[in-house]
This record gives sequence, structure tokens and C-alpha cells, in this order.
Amino acid sequence: MKNTCKQYNPKEVEESTQDFWERNQSFRATEDLTKEKFYCLSMFPYPSGHLHMGHVRNYAIGDAISRYQRMQGKNVLQPMGWDAFGLPAENAAMQNKTAPSKWTYNNIDYMREQLQKLGYAYDWSRELATCHKDYYRWEQWFFIKLFKKGLVYKKEAEVNWDPVDQTVLANEQVVDGKGWRSGAPVERRSIPQWFVKITAFAQELLEGLEDLKGWPSMVRTMQANWIGRSEGVNLDFEVIDHGSGNQQKLSVYTTRPDTLMGVTYLAVAPQHPLAQKAALSNVEVAEFIEKQNKNKVAEAELSKLKKDGVNTGLMAIHPITKNEVPIWVANFVLMSYGSGAVMSVPAHDQRDYEFAKEFQLPIKQVIEPISADQECNLDECAFVDKGRVINSDQFNGLNFQEAFDAIAVFLNKNNKGEKTVNYRLRDWGVSRQRYWGAPIPIINCEKCGSLPVPEEELPVLLPEDVDFDDTGSPLTKIPQFFKANCPKCNSTARRETDTFDTFMESSWYYARFTCTDQHSAMLDGRANYWLPVDQYIGGVEHAILHLLYARFYHKLLRDEGLVDSDEPFTRLLTQGMVLNEGTKMSKSKGNTVDPLGLIEKYGADTVRMFTLFAAPPDQSLDWSDSGVEGSFRFLNRLWKTVINHEKINLPDISSINFNSDQKKIRLKTHQTLQKVTDDYGRRQTFNTAIAATMELLNTTTKFHDSPNSETDHIVVQEALEIIILMLAPIVPHFSHVLWNHLGHENAAMDQSWPTLDQAALVQDSVLMVLQVNGKLRDRIEVPKTISNEDLELKTLQNKSIKKFTEGKDVRKIIVIPGRLVNVVVS
Repeated sequence: MKNTCKQYNPKEVEESTQDFWERNQSFRATEDLTKEKFYCLSMFPYPSGHLHMGHVRNYAIGDAISRYQRMQGKNVLQPMGWDAFGLPAENAAMQNKTAPSKWTYNNIDYMREQLQKLGYAYDWSRELATCHKDYYRWEQWFFIKLFKKGLVYKKEAEVNWDPVDQTVLANEQVVDGKGWRSGAPVERRSIPQWFVKITAFAQELLEGLEDLKGWPSMVRTMQANWIGRSEGVNLDFEVIDHGSGNQQKLSVYTTRPDTLMGVTYLAVAPQHPLAQKAALSNVEVAEFIEKQNKNKVAEAELSKLKKDGVNTGLMAIHPITKNEVPIWVANFVLMSYGSGAVMSVPAHDQRDYEFAKEFQLPIKQVIEPISADQECNLDECAFVDKGRVINSDQFNGLNFQEAFDAIAVFLNKNNKGEKTVNYRLRDWGVSRQRYWGAPIPIINCEKCGSLPVPEEELPVLLPEDVDFDDTGSPLTKIPQFFKANCPKCNSTARRETDTFDTFMESSWYYARFTCTDQHSAMLDGRANYWLPVDQYIGGVEHAILHLLYARFYHKLLRDEGLVDSDEPFTRLLTQGMVLNEGTKMSKSKGNTVDPLGLIEKYGADTVRMFTLFAAPPDQSLDWSDSGVEGSFRFLNRLWKTVINHEKINLPDISSINFNSDQKKIRLKTHQTLQKVTDDYGRRQTFNTAIAATMELLNTTTKFHDSPNSETDHIVVQEALEIIILMLAPIVPHFSHVLWNHLGHENAAMDQSWPTLDQAALVQDSVLMVLQVNGKLRDRIEVPKTISNEDLELKTLQNKSIKKFTEGKDVRKIIVIPGRLVNVVVS
């Protein structure tokens, strides 16, 4: 803006500033070995079509960090792209009778325009969308590399199957046991699925958490729990089929071998071979299994179900006592977890206890309390603490570790079990029986098995012009897609019609941003310049799956020689949700706030400021219309203050002798700068940075209203310049224009962060608290060099102190230098 308007006009300010940025390609990042790099990344959005306030807040946080680091002199990269594959596009395609690709690309165009209106400092030259062939071809290429290394495999796995729509359903699409759209009872089916061996990296992923000092401890704990390393014993029960007399082993894993003598039943998953075998001759078991096949397959869902099961009629031999133990099929056991079988000790496991109570099974206590704060009442609940072994023959009297070791030795000696380390983590299932995703580059041949597509034939293109009807994936109905020749024997074969889980795309996009223009390789040397990401921002709901998969994928990239770092993200900030009257914003609840409407009314900078001012970034933000208006009023006030200030060029301040009042203003200015610098860099609490800046403006405005000298004017100019630069990462358009108005030709975003003047922090006076008998009565400002005697005298002469000491005996005066004086009277 050539002439700065007296009234703050956000539309004009933002349009002119964005035009400047566009003309100067202000945010285009290139590798520069002479500068320290800083890669800042916010989790990229799904192109749903509309920004919501959660997006605005997430990206405002990332932008503030990026701009601050740029002002620190660093070479900053902040890219943006689109997590474009996924189920919502398929649902929208069915609802709108359009192809998912068309719906997705239209939404990307619209959301890009929305983001640009907010003025985020993105390098748009690096924009990517995961549904583009230039992106997913390298994902396919990498999958083939993993296939050849033996890190991917195919096996049967359970899914939620809608028999009417002929498609696999996500757990959230199963409502009361029925398909969300068809209303048909959902079946649990076992179908071939592709898996990546993340379990091979379980220990490294766990140990690596110790090095992630820049991550919230809560997130590291969540990942550690998800990986779930445990030390226990694998042991075998001999199963007896009384009909044939044949025996087979039933293997279980336990972390509590000290409770082994308390086993009163075994439980297997409905899909376990023993359960399936029992169903052939037991109608009750068969009906139970059929019933369970209509439940969701998620572990979290199963844990909430009422305990249910059926006795299979099969018996197992206890490996120590040789007693017969009944085998039940139970709904709380997952075939995909461990061996699909558990030893049940109802006296010392609450889940087993509830099941035993439900079906009146024996409850045998084998552990007793060893301390006064432990309580065992098996009439009410299981005793799950570690204690002393009882009712266990030769193991009686042992504590947990002693019993653990002794029982493990016994089992090992008798070839019934051994100590082992186990992980809760399971291999990553990456195939989805859906259309809108990256095709898995595999050809299935009846003679040769599953083979990778030859690399020269990549990418395997996803047909985008498809008829998307209501039944199953279109890929299974397009012969031009699924018909192929075996790359080994050249006979007729079938191309894989499953597509990748969208976590595959989001697990490496951060790396591709470093070289999106590289068309002949997945990554190049620029990846090692920019990686790891210095600052990653996103919701805590991604703490486990996305962040764990990205860490795993990074190690795979490292082992392939594509990156030389061990972890993808150095520092992590998990921002809180945006609430409206205490409830999460959602379209279904009708409580969303349209960012574009607010931008039209108040401007992007006001919206950005409110989202950063209303709460610390890692806490939930409760929406407030009055809060937005308050941010707008503050910007208007600051605008008028700067516009009415007569700009000057600051001289060399070190040579100026300031008077007492001027020193106070400079002290406040540089104290604020010191705090705000810490708020941006170390604490990342932008709300307190804004509050401190508002305080400084209040102080400056009072002084600004009645300047008496040229030196007064210099002090005000310095304070206003620092205020504008401190706010530049948060309200960049606003700061851009006012920085120029204060007499500077360069852009605010290219200005270095203000330099802290240590001399300004030196105080000639201090504020002392005056107390009588420990109660605050006044505050006074005194010379910093005042003696204790003079300070005591000044205190006793203070009117407020006299009011509470007159007529009383002053017993003593306590002086804490630089802080307070306490007069003790009686």
C-alpha cells in the first residue's frame, strides 16, 4: 500500500500484502548450505472441500513458528499438500453421483484458495496431492523394494463385510452391527490382506522414543504402550479330543506365570481352529461363532462388550498339575492378537473374573497380598496385584520374580514353555478393499503366486473415470485394469485390486516435500538437507497410528539408503481442539464457525490472532465471538497508534542518555521482548506472547500521548517497531504494512528478530512490596542502591504503613533486598 489508510481496512491490507508476496515469491525455499535450515510442517489436510477452525488454528500455529524462525535468520521450508485418497471421497461419489477424482480435485482447488486467503507462508511450488500418479508411483516402487526384502507378506485377516454393498467397512461404518448405508447385518470375513513387518522394528521404535526429547511425554508414553513390550512365558497346554484320543498343543502367552496354578479355563477366539473344529459337532458353538461374526473386529470395541462365550467341550491338560482344564470360545479373545488363545486365571485377572462369574466357573486364588495397602476380596473383584504365591505346591511362598523364574525353568525343563519377549504391536495391514487409493503393485498368478509388477511398468495407474455404483470396488469390474500377464511365466494372471491404506501415503509425504520436482527417483540429496522435520504440528488423535507409521517408514527409507537420519520429526506440537460452548465443532451438531465469513468481516489476521490468543496451543480453544471482536479492536487500536505516530529513523540508541521515564519505557519494551522471544522459541505459547505485547502497547500509548522531546519520540518509535516485529509471525499482513509505514523499505518478514538490549534491562530503581505482619499494604519504587536503613525509614513514613502501625509496638523490620519490607507489630 503506497499510502497507508488512517482506518484499518483488512481487505486492502491483505490483498496488497499477498500481492507483494506473490510477486516476490517470498516463501519459495531453496537449499542454502550457508544458513541453518528449519523445516516446519503442519499435518496436511484431507480435501473435504471446506476449511474449519481446526485447520485455521493448526496452520496458524505452524505459520507463526515458521515466520519466527525465518526472522531468526534460518532457511525455512514450510510446504503444503493434500492427503487426497480415502473413504470420504467414495461416500461423496455415491451421494453426488460423480467420480471420486473429480470431487477431490475440485475440493483441492477450492481449499487452496481458502488457505491462500489466510496468508500462510507456504512454498506452493512444492504442493503435492497423494492421489497424483507422480506421488504414488514412488510408493509402489518402494513397496516392491520391501517385497523383495521380505518385509511385506500376504495372509488371511478378518474384516467387516457388508454382504449387500459387497464391500469392506471401517469400524466406524458399522452401526449396531449393521452397515451404515445398506442396513444389512455385517459379517466378519477372513480375506487375503497385505502386511508390512513393522514388528521387525518394534524394539528400535521403542528405544527411539528415548531420543525424542522434543515430543510431548504423553505422546511418547502412548506409543510405548501401543508397542507394548512385555516379558513373559510362552507355554503349551495339551488338548485332548476324547472322541479320537488325538492330542495337539494349544499355545498361550502370559506375563504372569506366577498365576499359572490358578488357571481354571482356557479361552480361544471364535476364529481359532479349535473353535472351528468344535463347531462341526457342537451346534451351540456354531451358533455362537456365527453371532460373533457380526461384531466389529476392533480390539477397543470388543473390550466394551459384555463377556460372552460357549464351552467347546474340549479339554486341555495343565502343563504342571496335569489336571484337565475346559476350553471355552469367548468374545473377548482376538484371533489377530497373539495365538488367539489365553489362559484364564479369574482370581487374578478382572476380564477372566467377569467371564467366570457370568458362567459360574471356578475361581482359585494363588496370589495373596504382601503389604498392608493391598486388599483381596474375591467376592467383589479379582486381585490383580503382584504378591506371594499360595495354593501352588512347590512354588508356594515365592514372590512374583521368584515364581516367574522358577515356573519358567520348570516349563523349559519339561519342554512345556520358555521365557520370551513379546510385543503388543502387530504388523501393519496396508491393503484395503476399496477403490479410491493407490493400487498395490502386485500380480497374482495361479502358477507362480503373488509377484511384483516390473518396475519399468510403474506406476500402476488408478483409473479415474469410473462409474461408481453401490456395490464393491470398481476395480474388480474393470477387466482392462485387473487382467494382466504373469511377469514370470507370462500366463494369464490377475492384477491386485486392493489399494493401499491411506496411512501409507501420509507416512512419507514429509520427505517427498523436499524434492517434489524429482521425477526419476523417490527422493534425492535434498531430503538429507531438509530432514528431519524440525517442527511438526498436528492433533493428538494422531499420536499413535500416523506418527508411529511415519517413524517406521522413515527407518525403512533409511535402510534403503534414501535418508540418513533415524527419526522423521525432531519436535512435535499437538494442538488442542476448537470447541463451541464446550463441545467439539462438527457439521452434524450444527455448531461450526465458517472461517471465510470471519475473514470477510474482520480479516485473516484477526482470525489468526484470536486462534493463537484464546488458549495455549496444546490446549482446547473454546470459541468466542466476543474474543474475535476483541482481537479486532486491539489491531485497530495498534493501527491508529502507529498511523498517528510521526515516523523517524532510529539513531544509535547506545549513545543517548535517557531520563528516568524513558528508561522505564525501554525497560518494559525489552522485558517484553525477552519474554516474547522465549514464548515463541522455547515455550511456544503464543497466547502469552500476544498478552505481553498488548501490555507493552498500553504502556507505550500512555507515554505516546504526551511526548515532550525528541528522545521521547525515539523511545516510542523503538517500542512500536518492536511491537510490530513481535506480532509479525501472527498478523503478517498487518505488520507488513505498518512496518513500511514506520519508515522501512524492506519487508517485515525479511527483517531480523529484534535484538535484546541488555543495557535497557538494567534498572535504576526497583518496586518494593510493603507489608505489615505479612499482609500487603502498598508498593513503592525506590532507588536500586538504597540502603536498608533508608528503606526502613521510608517504609515507616509511608501513609499506608502508618495506618496499620500507629499506636502499636514495632517489634522488627524484615527486609528482603529487591523484593519486600515486612513490618512486624504487636
